[in-house]
Amino acid sequence: MRDWAALLEQVKALPEPVQMMAETGLRKVVDFQDVAYGAGYLAAVSRVQSADSASQDWLLTNEAAKYIANAMAYDDVIKVADLKTRASRHARIRQEMGAGDDQLIQLTEFFHPRAEEIAGLMPAKMGAKWEASERRMARLDRWFGKGRRLRTDSLRAFLMLHVLGGLKGYRLRTRRHSVEVAHCEKWMQACLEMAAQDYALAVELVRNRRLIKGYSDTHARGLSKFDRVMAAAHLLEGREDAAQWMARLREAALQDPAGKALEGAIATVESFV
Repeated sequence: MRDWAALLEQVKALPEPVQMMAETGLRKVVDFQDVAYGAGYLAAVSRVQSADSASQDWLLTNEAAKYIANAMAYDDVIKVADLKTRASRHARIRQEMGAGDDQLIQLTEFFHPRAEEIAGLMPAKMGAKWEASERRMARLDRWFGKGRRLRTDSLRAFLMLHVLGGLKGYRLRTRRHSVEVAHCEKWMQACLEMAAQDYALAVELVRNRRLIKGYSDTHARGLSKFDRVMAAAHLLEGREDAAQWMARLREAALQDPAGKALEGAIATVESFV
């Protein structure tokens, strides 16, 4: 608890407009991992603050406080299993179903990790080797590609998810974590470099992290859109309306699952060159 109190003191040392968002983000990443991980989150927020200023009302830092937390508390197999077995979730489901205390409920979870999620659970170097092998990834897809329906009111299924959800101590050594750290660093660096040239566009680059969410196929689709939208930033550099166009690209990506709206918006941006 002393370490947690120290982190809260660090939050209070941040600019006042950032404090509420930073505390919310801190609680999210600590719940995801631990207090030490929370310290890393605050270090990342402070890094953005150093490139920001009061003259902008710390908007860049406030947005970064939100989306860095989302990036650090990514949806992996461990998190999904943990959330599915929490007592608070089961209590909420019982309430929504109107089940009495003396009534039993049967709950079936659909658990569908892709081959990439399974490789992501491996130690970092081992997972990288498996991802580099089409034969091995095809094998994982055969083993896990159809998904599983798990009755979590049964002891065996519940214990399996409970054990998997309890692997927080191992998470930071996984392939998935190494990938997420590298991706987050690349994104943050792009945002900070842009802040020195076009503050408003840098804010929109931070907000692009909104495109990445969910698990399995949902995450893969969001990541693809994120990469395409971020890649368009260099086409907008120097334009007075660069920030507005970046926001339009992001909204197009969010509103159209098929990606046609994004294709059209990117084609329009490319016509500027």
